[in-house]
Amino acid sequence: MLQNFNALLAPALMDRLVLVVNHVLASEPQAMARLVPHSGKLLQLVLQNWPRLLPAPPSLAFTVTPAGLVAWCADPGVADLQVSLDLGNPLALGQCLMSGEMPPLVIDGDAQLATDVDWLIKNLRWDVADDLDRLFGASVARELQRVGSALAAGLRAAVQGVSAAAGLARGR
Repeated sequence: MLQNFNALLAPALMDRLVLVVNHVLASEPQAMARLVPHSGKLLQLVLQNWPRLLPAPPSLAFTVTPAGLVAWCADPGVADLQVSLDLGNPLALGQCLMSGEMPPLVIDGDAQLATDVDWLIKNLRWDVADDLDRLFGASVARELQRVGSALAAGLRAAVQGVSAAAGLARGR
């Protein structure tokens, strides 16, 4: 039953993810220009040590389009670039992400594509406030941004507190 639900849900989620990624890419013409030479290449994100209690994630493989955007590949072939992320220690990963640091990645494949993807990761930013402003108007966007920032700060503090407590427990 859960597998059937996951099979129905995964494509819809991946379609939305691709829309967001392409929205962010399209907001920066230089980002799209960096991807155009890689048209047709396959980029795959591999999540290692996925928690067994959770349903398996869908394929995280994407083909670069001739326009410099991405398209999801449900059944990928051999990746031109494979990026592996270890999920074995979710607390450390969460702390790393909350502090704005890049988590440890293992990268294998096309060196030029890896260089351009690295540039995208380091330089692309989603201007959520601008999108909220277009959708809801300036006053609502400011309030939503304030609430979102407060939630992010609270989550960051919680992760740091749990991490500090775990460090103290190990030190005993």
